[in-house]
Amino acid sequence: MHRRLRADHVLSHTSAALLWGLPVWTSTPLVVHVRQRHAPGSGRDRGVVRHRGGWDTTRTAVVAGLPVTDLAQTVADCLSGLAAGPALVVADAALRAGADRAAVDEILAGQRSGRTRGAAVLALADPGAESAGESMTRFALLRGGLPAPVTQPSVGTRLGTFWADLGWPEHRVLLEYDGRSKYAVAGGEAVVREKRREDAVLDEDQRLVRVAAEDLRRPAELVARVRRLLPADLPHVPRPHLSSAAGRRGRR
Repeated sequence: MHRRLRADHVLSHTSAALLWGLPVWTSTPLVVHVRQRHAPGSGRDRGVVRHRGGWDTTRTAVVAGLPVTDLAQTVADCLSGLAAGPALVVADAALRAGADRAAVDEILAGQRSGRTRGAAVLALADPGAESAGESMTRFALLRGGLPAPVTQPSVGTRLGTFWADLGWPEHRVLLEYDGRSKYAVAGGEAVVREKRREDAVLDEDQRLVRVAAEDLRRPAELVARVRRLLPADLPHVPRPHLSSAAGRRGRR
């Protein structure tokens, strides 16, 4: 695809994110995103989304031999162009990989579209998220108006210190996202080990909520499950910028 494009370009948005090794959360077929200076000619490829207007040449890099936007520009593009949940997945992973939050914020401030929502999502990004599933779980809780959970809260137990994916330590409520791959490799041993870990955590008067991919398809039910475990007087925290269903796609 890169070699078929005649106009000067760099790969961008989710295409660049994948090359940087960042997870992309999507239920639709991926297309190739590029930034280019000029409008395409006739016979353009429908599998390519072109973002015109040029790019800052200081914000480019080469990854796997391909020209891409640098990490900060890639994150900014995803924040302003994706729906809020998938944007948070990219931002969490990028911060964990060492992206400069201030640099991303500066790029967003100079963009014409999506900067307000993008900045709001960036403010909630957390490098403590260790998987896309954890990021989407946190997104569901934040959009549902719950207080921001802590990532990787620790619990001292009789079997040692364990870390949960998310939680509110002050309320003794923990969440674990269980991806399908979590037990696939080690099989029964992993299940037994996880059961002993869970028993030890519960012995410390902690309450544990397990979340699976199916729960993310019913976020209101997940939020209700968690809210029942938190103090009844906790205020609802409105986050209107997280309610956006879809981001802006590039001009084709």
